[in-house]
Amino acid sequence: MSTNLVRPAQLSDVTTLATLMIEFYAEADFTLSRDAAQRTFEQLIRWPERGCVWILECDAGVAGFIVLTLAYAMEYGGLRGFVDDFFVRPAFRKQGLGALALARVKAHCVATGVRALFVQTGSDNGPAGRVYKRAGFTDTGHQLLVQPIASPIHLKRLPPAATRVAARASRR
Repeated sequence: MSTNLVRPAQLSDVTTLATLMIEFYAEADFTLSRDAAQRTFEQLIRWPERGCVWILECDAGVAGFIVLTLAYAMEYGGLRGFVDDFFVRPAFRKQGLGALALARVKAHCVATGVRALFVQTGSDNGPAGRVYKRAGFTDTGHQLLVQPIASPIHLKRLPPAATRVAARASRR
């Protein structure tokens, strides 16, 4: 039987966290700068009032991470938590780490007075949706919309054929 652990991340974990985030974003065909990822984790770990980061371990090996960010929500009359990023390496999936990580985040929220916990997943990500539903998340019936004020730190990769077509079109 494996030993699973979800522990708070420290500044000494930033390089490992950046590697995990790069792996996570690559699964969705996004590229991510190591410097940007490290900077993002450093900021969140240095300012815990903005949220928390946990490292997921299985038999003392690094298996993933989960990020909670915080904001004030008028609807709930207090803080709202958002599972902003959540990644379990493929080799460690289906071993209970996801459920353990979400329970750890929820316990932290309850202990610190967070009044609601949100998560976002794509409609095409059935496995993640099932993990969230088992953990007690429900569809809010609201759309999540965005108006970027700054560029995201990741870039969507173009498929190889599309890249060639785009390159030819730009040369014309």
